[in-house]
Amino acid sequence: MRKQERAKAIQAHLEARYPQTPIPLDHSDPFTLLVAVLLSAQCTDRKVNEVTPSLFAAGPTPAAMAALEEAEILRHIRQLGLANTKARNVRKLARILVDTHQGQVPQTFEDLEALPGVGHKTASVVMAQAFGVPAFPVDTHIHRLAQRWGLSSGLSVEQTERDLKRLFPIEAWNKLHLQIIFYGREHCTARGCDGTVCPLCRELYPKRNKPVPWRKA
Repeated sequence: MRKQERAKAIQAHLEARYPQTPIPLDHSDPFTLLVAVLLSAQCTDRKVNEVTPSLFAAGPTPAAMAALEEAEILRHIRQLGLANTKARNVRKLARILVDTHQGQVPQTFEDLEALPGVGHKTASVVMAQAFGVPAFPVDTHIHRLAQRWGLSSGLSVEQTERDLKRLFPIEAWNKLHLQIIFYGREHCTARGCDGTVCPLCRELYPKRNKPVPWRKA
């Protein structure tokens, strides 16, 4: 099966398995989504969803968040990894939104990536899920599966993103990146499947009997 054929088979399989793709991080608007995605670095979505209700109650808007002391933000997110850095970045980010963007989350990759603690993946998630702009955020699951399924070399996250954008239609990107994440969490996990176990790996490579090594993002 050629790469383009594999891409079509993967998209069809995931669409059948995940016709609906709810956003995993709880939020109510672009600002709370931005903060939640920032907080999710090196944390599970479940853990982030446990701490954000109290944080967003205290700072529901950029102005309200910027008015909080860093120590107050830290108190709400202390359970998360890198909590000190995240608390500092959330407060700085909120202040920049108030001072530079009229209290609104900017709708360009350039402006988002200029915010403290916001990299390309975080910006891509916000652009895709808050504003509907086609993007293909690549997390650990997507990076691993793209290599395992022979869609990318896995040399870097940036290369994986470029490869996936070339293979899949632009109108599918925003939904497909979530579908791949869901599948990677539930079926094709780092330890539970080595490229020979899960249903989709077996469908794509029915004769494969050797594990597929992968480069971490």
